[in-house]
Amino acid sequence: MRTTHKILFSDARNMNKLDNESINLMITSPPYPMIAMWDEMFSEQNKEIGEALKNENGDLAFDLMHKELDKVWKEVYRVLKVGGFACINIGDATRKVNSSFKIYPNHSRILSYCRELGFDILPEILWRKQSNKPNKFMGSGMLPAGAYVSLEHEYILILRKGHKREFKTDEDKLKRQESAYFWEERNNWFSDIWTDLKGDKQKLTDEKIRDRSASYPFELAYRLINMFSVQGDTILDPFLGTGTTTIGAMASTRNSIGIEIDKNFNNTIEEKTRDIISFANDYIDKRIKKHLEFVEKRTKEKGELGYKNKFMNFPIMTRQELNLQLLKLKSINKIEEYIFEVEYN
Repeated sequence: MRTTHKILFSDARNMNKLDNESINLMITSPPYPMIAMWDEMFSEQNKEIGEALKNENGDLAFDLMHKELDKVWKEVYRVLKVGGFACINIGDATRKVNSSFKIYPNHSRILSYCRELGFDILPEILWRKQSNKPNKFMGSGMLPAGAYVSLEHEYILILRKGHKREFKTDEDKLKRQESAYFWEERNNWFSDIWTDLKGDKQKLTDEKIRDRSASYPFELAYRLINMFSVQGDTILDPFLGTGTTTIGAMASTRNSIGIEIDKNFNNTIEEKTRDIISFANDYIDKRIKKHLEFVEKRTKEKGELGYKNKFMNFPIMTRQELNLQLLKLKSINKIEEYIFEVEYN
């Protein structure tokens, strides 16, 4: 089996290179409005944003920034297939503007616009992005009525275009079965609060991109890809950045398209692809090891499991895991500039 991964260096507000209803799943983390590191980028897109910030009009700047993101969500809705999902990792922003400190609710602003577009809004996931900084608490210290709660979580907004995806042919049904996950993974992944993810530590040496990168953990992208798509699907990330979604798609036997406006990210993305075979295969081995540890514990507590996986011949909890396949990466080749092909064992 082979998958193809394309990187388009262009503006995500106009995805004219992508056909209508050609994408199965979109995963991204956009620039966060009202987070200072993104002020310059948003101001470049609309000079009125820079003026609003200069005039300390936070509410206007917030609204104008989101109007730029709205253009991306409109394109995402167009290119998604009916039954396809959009997963948006976003954090709210806290900021002091014109001597007034408050929160700017990015997640609710995005949900409001996406509902207007026609998306069905599904239960969201909160993942805890803890801060251990000694000065993380804001306000008046131990004195009441002037302190603020620390912001230590982000949202994964989950949206669906149209009705639930249907798998009608025998081929489609088999592909869905091969893309299954383990029973115990389901119990962990499909909770609305994730406490076991760690924020991704950036190891970027390129000064040109260090201040414009805020990637999420590989595990976050990997889970969402396996939760909301099947093997052979096409995954889109319109704010590709360092390429985490692409790497997750490669490790999950999915195709991918990544859009990035800043070509300075190219070297970092290519560096990641060079390490993907060993990284992804080690990750798959860890999934299997964790499953076998679960099997051993479950067997001791409640007896033998009732089923065995057809391909890996180890015990599983349910019939839905019988055809589950975890394909390992065999090779990765750069077939054109910004196009990679992955072959699997």
